[in-house]
Amino acid sequence: MFLLDKLFGRIRAAAPAAVAASDSPEASDHASAAPAPLGAAPGTQIRHDPALISTLKQDHAALLKIHSAIAAALDAGRFDAVRSRLDEFRSALMDHLLKENVRLYVYLEHFLRQDEVSHRLMREFRHEMDDIGRVVVDFLGKYKDLGHRPELARTFRQDFTAIGEALVNRIRREEEILYPMYLPAA
Repeated sequence: MFLLDKLFGRIRAAAPAAVAASDSPEASDHASAAPAPLGAAPGTQIRHDPALISTLKQDHAALLKIHSAIAAALDAGRFDAVRSRLDEFRSALMDHLLKENVRLYVYLEHFLRQDEVSHRLMREFRHEMDDIGRVVVDFLGKYKDLGHRPELARTFRQDFTAIGEALVNRIRREEEILYPMYLPAA
């Protein structure tokens, strides 16, 4: 959760706290005593959301669209627009990562517990995303004053291109490998 702490300045939302509470031993004893709602991941009250993957893919499309808008503004030399779009990118990314961490990964953590290979793969995806997220957050922090500090423009394009390549690769892998693991619980 380091990435979310960094993105949100250590402010925790109520939903993640509730999810964390459901992972505690006391909560799991209570959860196993009561039947889980239909479609919930075993040992949790986290239900499968049939619209989640579609929503996450829409987020991906929005992130790529913002990335393209940043590239266009950069090519036009409009650093004020680049800066504005970077703020938009940060907000869209935070929203997406929060959804993935709370709604996708917590569900999959419990749902895939009996499938060692898939569970390990999902955890590798999660840890990799934490690493990518830290790089993107550092990038956004580095260039937050781009509109006011023209000297940052020299390194921005190269860093921005690398972020874009990592983003496209990650999105492709999530949609082809990770998202198909998100199935309703029996």
